[in-house]
Formats: sequence, C-alpha cells, structure tokens
Amino acid sequence: MLLAALCCLLWSFRTSTGHFPRACASSKSLMEKECCPPWSGDGSPCGQLSGRGACQDIVLSNAPFGPQFPFTGVDDRESWPSVFYNRTCQCFGNFMGFNCGNCKFGFWGQNCTEKRLLVRKNIFDLSVPEKNKFLAYLTLAKHTTSPDYVIPTGTYGQMNNGSTPMFNDINIYDLFVWMHYYVSRDTLLGGSEIWKDIDFAHEAPGFLPWHRLFLLLWEQEIQKLTGDENFTIPYWDWRDAKSCDICTDEYMGGRNPANPNLLSPASFFSSWQIVCTRLEEYNSRQALCDGTPEGPLLRNPGNHDKARTPRLPSSADVEFCLSLTQYESDSMDKAANFSFRNTLEGFASPLTGIADASQSSMHNALHIYMNGTMSQVPGSANDPIFLLHHAFVDSIFEQWLRRHHPLQEVYPEANAPIGHNRESYMVPFIPLYRNGDFFISSRDLGYDYSNLQESERDIFQDYIKPYLEQASRIWPWLIGAAVVGCVVTAVLGGLTSLLCRRNRKQLHEEKQPLLMEKEDYHSLLYQTHL
Repeated sequence: MLLAALCCLLWSFRTSTGHFPRACASSKSLMEKECCPPWSGDGSPCGQLSGRGACQDIVLSNAPFGPQFPFTGVDDRESWPSVFYNRTCQCFGNFMGFNCGNCKFGFWGQNCTEKRLLVRKNIFDLSVPEKNKFLAYLTLAKHTTSPDYVIPTGTYGQMNNGSTPMFNDINIYDLFVWMHYYVSRDTLLGGSEIWKDIDFAHEAPGFLPWHRLFLLLWEQEIQKLTGDENFTIPYWDWRDAKSCDICTDEYMGGRNPANPNLLSPASFFSSWQIVCTRLEEYNSRQALCDGTPEGPLLRNPGNHDKARTPRLPSSADVEFCLSLTQYESDSMDKAANFSFRNTLEGFASPLTGIADASQSSMHNALHIYMNGTMSQVPGSANDPIFLLHHAFVDSIFEQWLRRHHPLQEVYPEANAPIGHNRESYMVPFIPLYRNGDFFISSRDLGYDYSNLQESERDIFQDYIKPYLEQASRIWPWLIGAAVVGCVVTAVLGGLTSLLCRRNRKQLHEEKQPLLMEKEDYHSLLYQTHL
C-alpha cells in the first residue's frame, strides 16, 4: 500500500532521456541530418542565446578499429551517430543534454555551477523508507511514457533514408532496456544474413565506460522523474554470496511457489512485461525490437549451467582483478589475457587472468546464475537486478581506477573492436559521449560508493591513526626535547657570534692604516683580492 500510494503521489512528474529525441524524429531532421532542438529556457537551438551551446558538425575519430567487424556501411551504429545526424548540440561549460538543458554529471543548480557528490549505498544498508522508495521509483518509471524520447522500429534504410520515420513511444524503464538491446544486437545484412560478432558495449574496452554512463543517465532520469535530486542507485555486493539474497519479496522478488521460473505474486515485478528478448525473431524479419510486451519477467536463480558457472564470485576473485595492472591487452576483445576489463567482465579466469571460453565468471557469472531474462545479454536490463549488479561492477572499476591512477591514454586510442576506441562516440546515446570521457574517477562525475568511502576510512584507521596516537602519547617529551635543543642552539650561536666579532675587531685594528692615499687604497684592495 505504501508503494502504491507513493507511485500515485509521484505520477505527476514527467521527463526522460536516452536515445532519439522526439524533436529529432521527424523526416525533416532525419533528411537534414540535424538534431539541435531548442532549449525551452530561451527557445533557441541548444540554448545558444543563453550561452549554453551551439549546433555544430559532429567530429568523428578516424582511428582504425580492430578486425572483428569486416564490413563497412552496413550497420546504422557505425561511426555513430552519423548515419542519422551529422550536426548535434555541442554544449559549453557545465551544460549537457540533447538541447543543453541539463547539467553535466556532478553539477547542479539553475546555471549548473553547484558541485555535488552523491553516494550509492549497499541495498541492505537502505532504511525501509529508502528501500520502498527505490521500488516505487522503478514501478513509476515502468508506467511513465517518455515525453522526450522515442525508439526507432526500423533501420535508416527501412525509413527510406529518413523520409519515412519509424518510431514508437516507450516507457522510461523500457527505454533503457531498448538501449541495452540496441547496442548489443546483431547486424542485419539483408535477406536472411546476419553478423553476430559485434557488440558496441561488451567484450571490449568500452564495457565499463558504457555501463557507467548507462547507470548515470538512468539515475539522472529518476531524479528528474520524481523530483528527488539526491536519488542514487543502490548496489548489491555479491562477493561470497551463496544464493541470491536480494531475491525476496521484500527486495527484488522471490520465487513463485507454483512455477520456479516466475516471480512470486507478492512481488511488484511479477506483473512486469519484458521487451526486446526475441532476438531470433527480429533477425528472421530483419527488424528491430519495437518495444512490444513479450511476456513476464523470468528468473530461476541457482538452477543454471553449473559446469559453466560453478559458483558466484568471491572476495579473492575481486582482489585478483584489482591486482591486474593492465586495463586492456592483446586483441582487446573477449580473448584478451591479463586484462582487468576482460577478467572483471568474466571472459578470463579470476584465478589466472587467462581467457577461458568455457567459463563465465565475475560479471558474467551473475547473469548466468539468474537463469532467466537476465541471462540473455540484449534483454538482460529487463530485470531490475541488472541495475544493482552493474552498480557493484562499476564500484570495482572505480576501485581499480583509484588503486592504479591510470592516465586517460591507458584507454586504447585505436585498434579496439568497432565502437570501442577512446574517441568513439558511445552507441546509442544522444547527446554524444566518448568512451574516454568516463575513464575517470566517479568523484569527478559527481558520485561515490559507500564501501569505497569505508575503505578509505579503514586505511586511516589501520595505518595512519596508530602513528598519530603514538605521537600523541610522547608529544610532551618531543616538545621538551625541542625546547632544550632550541636553548642549546641559541647559547652556542651566541658564543660563536661573540668570538667571531672579537676576532674581526682585532684583525681590523692590526691592518687599518692611519692615513691612506688613493693609490695606496687600490693597492691594498689588489693585495686583499690576491
């Protein structure tokens, strides 16, 4: 009842963000290849009259990609977003958004000048009101149509190169599900031909920056949707877990007693309909997911392929990942060895760092373990556990950044799989963001993790504080020694000064002439210099 009442209370709020701005889904925008909507604050494109931004040509990176995708000009996601638009809003200062109407991550206020740092908490550390509020926000997002964004239901070619727009409305939660599907879907080559070895958000360097941005945008939209400026996504710390301890009706939904593949009827999520999961159907029709409901959310944690994923990740697994010094290596894909990214993603062993195609560990292990909707990559974001899981993965990424302090140049500039180079724009986001923009500390993006703050406090408690306490016990002796030292130094200095003045006086009286002509004076100076 409390959640239902809260949903009703929040129903009046409407906003969203994500992929294709509704204002840019017209045939005019598509054919002119321009997405520069007006900012409502002054009515000018990109808020140009207010100095927020300007409509500018997109500058694409020309760095070469790796050999994994052997085609050119067959996929709308190539050289994103140039197939659809080659002019977008370029925002100035701390402004951000498809029309420069938002603030950059980490800034707030009417003019985006106020810095702030929000903290993401362990879901089990949330108070009951905080936890209920989070569940209500999820439900509200699932039932609120996005006023700002739509999703394409056909390729650019199927839209007759933009002259026949094909777009659908979608709710805020499913908008993000669609984005995760779209970024990882197969390439449609025409007829019955497809290319599966492509993914703009997984199996390569962009995996961690892409999901970091995904969570930030989702978090930002919930803040705007609800008016709760301090909302943050909670995380699930799954280290050493023996089961899915968040799979209860109190949290993310328990097991249905009549059907283990479904959620308990007492869970809010049991009535959710999933989208974008019928990949083979889309491929056979050479079509895109159009957001049509496809059935209930599926989940059967623990009844998965245990040969592939024998256990959930341990604390030791996480520590091994963090010890790896290379962010990326080798071919920069799922065959990379000793790569922090590939090991954390779960394609390399957390015991050796060697790629192992027969095993799914770390991040991948959680997806496989859920044994349902979350186990299929494109549609996995349908399960709200996805958010909690990726928030914790992001916290491990953040811990690695703080431990190793890599320069941005550590992120590969070239030869990564398509879409994953440092300067590549991330699919399918408008406004535009580059992979390298999110290879920085989360604190520079306006958020932190409670467990990392505690770790920093532990370092102080374990290493620095004992020395300070020891110094405080002996400080009277240190001060006394310092005072005695000062006195002795002063006495010795005084005696030395007195002796020096006496010697100089005697020397001066012995060598000073009674009368001296100018020539004699110069002669004395000459002799003295010699």
